[in-house]
Amino acid sequence: MTTTVRSTLCAAALLAASGLLVPGASFAQAPGTAARAQQERATCDGVQQDRAACLREAAAARQEAGRNGLTSASPGRYDANAMARCREQPAADRADCEARLQGGARTSTEGSVMGGGVIRETVTPLPAQPAAPTR
Repeated sequence: MTTTVRSTLCAAALLAASGLLVPGASFAQAPGTAARAQQERATCDGVQQDRAACLREAAAARQEAGRNGLTSASPGRYDANAMARCREQPAADRADCEARLQGGARTSTEGSVMGGGVIRETVTPLPAQPAAPTR
């Protein structure tokens, strides 16, 4: 009897955790579904990040998605944030910071967030200084 009750409770807990007892739940890969969780676990196997940390972050993101707390800023908001960070630079470096963000012919971008960061490099040629006369 105890084993049967325990098995039934475990099965009910498993179904509730996977979202199968929620009335009207769709089986699409909406945030928080079992299929989405399985996909995220598979993704954690193919990244350079520690698997346990990846799974913790995925679980936290699912929980936040359940509260409709995951949002993305508009591209304009990201640009405004980057320019605000440039304004925090010393005055002598501010123009170069803004030039790196705006890109252009002399700016290269490489890397990724997954790889540890995006690096932007802008090359600014300076005119040669005249040689000082020797004595």
